[in-house]
Amino acid sequence: MPHRVVVLALDGALPFELGIPQRIFGRSLGTESGGPGRKLYDVVTCSIRPPGPVRTDADFAVLVEHGPEALATADTVVVPASYELGPIFEEGRLTEELAAALALVRPGTRMVSICTGSYVLAAAGYLDGRPATTHWSSADHFQRIFPQVRVDPDVLFIDDGDVLTSAGVAAGIDLCLHLVRRDHGAAVANEIARRTVVPPHRDGGQAQYIHRPLPDPQFATTTAARAWALARLDRPILLRDMAEQEAMSVRTFTRRFREEVGISPGQWLTQQRVERARHLLESTDLSIDQVARDAGFGTATSLRQHLQAALGVPPTVYRRTFRSSADASHRAVRP
Repeated sequence: MPHRVVVLALDGALPFELGIPQRIFGRSLGTESGGPGRKLYDVVTCSIRPPGPVRTDADFAVLVEHGPEALATADTVVVPASYELGPIFEEGRLTEELAAALALVRPGTRMVSICTGSYVLAAAGYLDGRPATTHWSSADHFQRIFPQVRVDPDVLFIDDGDVLTSAGVAAGIDLCLHLVRRDHGAAVANEIARRTVVPPHRDGGQAQYIHRPLPDPQFATTTAARAWALARLDRPILLRDMAEQEAMSVRTFTRRFREEVGISPGQWLTQQRVERARHLLESTDLSIDQVARDAGFGTATSLRQHLQAALGVPPTVYRRTFRSSADASHRAVRP
């Protein structure tokens, strides 16, 4: 059976965030024994009331066809942002109606929030003593209302195992793609990203607020250096080599890179090499030693250390887990 994702639509919902789970999970297909494409996720949207209209922050409502009983069927619950959280936002307290709905969620269900949906998870106690994030503009208020939560205001999303939280808007896409990648491998997630026309991978630790998201054309950017590095990931790449591509000093290049990308050049290179290794493990029969060399890690030991740090599994386990999903990804995903 497909993994059941239940999206909780609250009054004041933001239509963009509300639609993210359906767009990402609803487009995720795979195969079984080489057969035709099958849905990897079953996505339904529910309200805390009987089926009917739910207000949004736009000039239209959405007609939700499932009531709170759908929460009892969920393998994953996603709570998108809302601008009408009332006592949750003001006092950190659930309404009786919402508390009754969340009481239907089965123990062990994966809980996910997008943007200020984190207020709902925190008020319900899911984030007590755990790391979490929310939209950067609400982070200080969130921490005051929920002092028991370890708030990180700077990251795109946080994966704490069975509870995941994200920053606002596009970070919700990043988090949902991360879950597809975690469940079914990089190839499936990358194909969904390609069909959705979004970056295939932005690491959760990347900064929420990038000071120059659209670089001033008067200033040189780091785009050419990144393209140059991606074309030679299998070779040693020094920071000064990247800076030379933009005719910058190392200091200026490092500052500009962080402003534009949100992380340091070294962190970015490691991320790209991990992604290259994942792709090779999923799509080729290359030995672990060869994958390590082609991804730029040099040795199998280095590859193993970096993959373990990034994903929590060694290369052989990753290949065995996700190879079948990768074989099917290019022919199984619909537009």
